[in-house]
Amino acid sequence: MPKHLHRQMDKLKREVLSLGAVVEDGVRKAVQALEGRDAALAEDVIKRDVDVDQAEVNLEEECLKILALYQPVAIDLRFIVAVLKLNSDLERIGDLAVNIAERALYISEHGAAQFPLDFGKMAREAQQMLKMSLDALVNMDARLAREVCAADDAVDAINRQMYIQVQESIRKTPEHMEGLIHLLSASRHLERIADHATNIAEDVVYMVEGEIIRHRAEDYRDGTAGGEGAGDPGQG
Repeated sequence: MPKHLHRQMDKLKREVLSLGAVVEDGVRKAVQALEGRDAALAEDVIKRDVDVDQAEVNLEEECLKILALYQPVAIDLRFIVAVLKLNSDLERIGDLAVNIAERALYISEHGAAQFPLDFGKMAREAQQMLKMSLDALVNMDARLAREVCAADDAVDAINRQMYIQVQESIRKTPEHMEGLIHLLSASRHLERIADHATNIAEDVVYMVEGEIIRHRAEDYRDGTAGGEGAGDPGQG
């Protein structure tokens, strides 16, 4: 029984890493399509979403099958629980990549809107968080996962600044208002991608250490997370 379980677990790991790679590639292409006004690339991202959706369903069915057949325990059980959760996050990131691609299509068809200065930085930060969360998953690296959690505040701050910059741009160039609003929407989608990357990182910490770290963002802001006695669970 353990041999069969390990074989199924290895298959599950390959499938979740494959889905992660597809989703990461979709985000990268969606951002490229938006920055380059590339309608063809945007359409490719949109068309591939059905593959992400099917992979998410297949992965969930695989997890449920392993739970039913082998009744895993300890780290194997934590891994399956984590995969069930991050599987949903990966599918949602795929959806957000499609949303960004749709914004890219609009902008490519209706003329260019000037990018606020922080958009490129925000896109890079969100993509880096996603890459780091998937690397943490591949390597079962709780330390790297905690770094992802700590990085989320920076993306949130850029998103808030983007709102201010878009407002100013609309005042200066009202003729580009619709395009700028689409850029603001893309900014929001990037911020949500960073949130889902954080969710994945939290699941990696649970998988590796058995510790649930949701709702403890204050630990990462003050740098105490992960240390002995870090944070007081009773403090909100």
